[in-house]
Amino acid sequence: MATKPLLREGSGPTGQLTEPAPAPRPTPGKGRTSPGLTLAAAMLGFALITLDASVVNVALPAIGDSLGGGMSGLQWVVDAYTLAFAALMLSTGALSDRIGATRSYAIGIAVFTAASVACGFAPSLPALIGARVVQGVAAAVVLPASLSLVRQSYSNAAKRARAVAMWAAGGSVAVALGPVAGGALTTAWGWSGIFFINVPLGAVALVLLLRAPRSERRPAPLDVPGQLLAVLTLTALTFAVIEGGTTGLIALAVAVAAGAVFLWTETRQAHPVVPLGLFRDRTVAITVAAGAACSVAFYGLVFVFSLFFQEVQGRSALWAGLMFLPMTGLIAVTNVFAGKLAARVGPRTPMLAGQAVAVAGLLLLVLFADAGTPALGLAFLMVPLALGCALTIPPLTAAMMEAVPADRAGLAAGVLNSARQVAGGLGIAAFGGLVAGDFVSGMRVSLLIAAGLLAVTGVATLRLRRGR
Repeated sequence: MATKPLLREGSGPTGQLTEPAPAPRPTPGKGRTSPGLTLAAAMLGFALITLDASVVNVALPAIGDSLGGGMSGLQWVVDAYTLAFAALMLSTGALSDRIGATRSYAIGIAVFTAASVACGFAPSLPALIGARVVQGVAAAVVLPASLSLVRQSYSNAAKRARAVAMWAAGGSVAVALGPVAGGALTTAWGWSGIFFINVPLGAVALVLLLRAPRSERRPAPLDVPGQLLAVLTLTALTFAVIEGGTTGLIALAVAVAAGAVFLWTETRQAHPVVPLGLFRDRTVAITVAAGAACSVAFYGLVFVFSLFFQEVQGRSALWAGLMFLPMTGLIAVTNVFAGKLAARVGPRTPMLAGQAVAVAGLLLLVLFADAGTPALGLAFLMVPLALGCALTIPPLTAAMMEAVPADRAGLAAGVLNSARQVAGGLGIAAFGGLVAGDFVSGMRVSLLIAAGLLAVTGVATLRLRRGR
């Protein structure tokens, strides 16, 4: 779920806009540069990688029919992208600094486009999952580079703020269109269409990049051991949740061991990918937890109901996609309102209201979602969850950014965004296992788990200070 960002370089779509850190000074490229075309290239790339996080859900039944693999295989099709994206996002901002945002963006878009072709032509589910991992790696490179391109193209602070807001809006639109686009493309051209559409769009982004200023390289520290251990920990944990059984227990042991080494390593790094000291602050701990709970609920619901509409109710992929339009279409508007409300009354009140609305929406779905419930009714029953999460995310991001020193704002934003993406992936892994048996019963348990998580973080939010 994309929101208008409170961002510094190397972070993701995590909240409301604040004054960015000083942008790297661009060096002139060949020909005349154009800030407007640079913004268009950055928006297109950000929209592409955001779209790919949600467009696949509606196509999952068609992928399963074509390539087989069962529920666990379909979970990996989604989580392979999400986990690679989330884990590597911790370091790709520094990578963008080291090689230059223009070069980093071009490499990311080129690899993402090539991986999309590999996804579309994948002859088997393992091949598709492997290509999705490459897509996620490329997406993690594109995101911070695209933001850097926008920031370096506008020297005026007010124009830069408007440009970053437009960049974030592109992600919000992509989130809203994702399920609908997935349903339409799957219906018209089959599941491979959701990947092949990235090819012309990626080519357009690269052509627009020709008019972008060339970024200078800057030294930036990389925590390679921490990054590798983070990837190993998250992959093993997700494998344990999805696969279960003996292999799942082995994977869980690997995750625990790798996680312990990761924590030990991060306390000894001068520039850790996850500065653990941040979590000593109560506000940081609460906001990260609340953001993670929102992601579990939102992404888990989209995954489960994408399957529910088609597998349980027998709807088409296009119909299933359209059922998400009421909930996703209001996200961008609610984000803007939430940001303004937080600026006026402080983050605590809108966060409490948002989590309460989301919990109420989930409980309504538990009560009324069944195989015989009209699809249109379910479409509107999903709206409170989306509104609640959209009302929560910008204020919690603002609260977190106010709680950390200015020189750590970029790291904090990256940690928050990565935590949300990882939580969404783990939510999909857990909920997929629950619905693999009796789908409706498993769906209700999944909704109750999401409601419970949001209720806990809602209570924790009471400990935040009142006012601005």
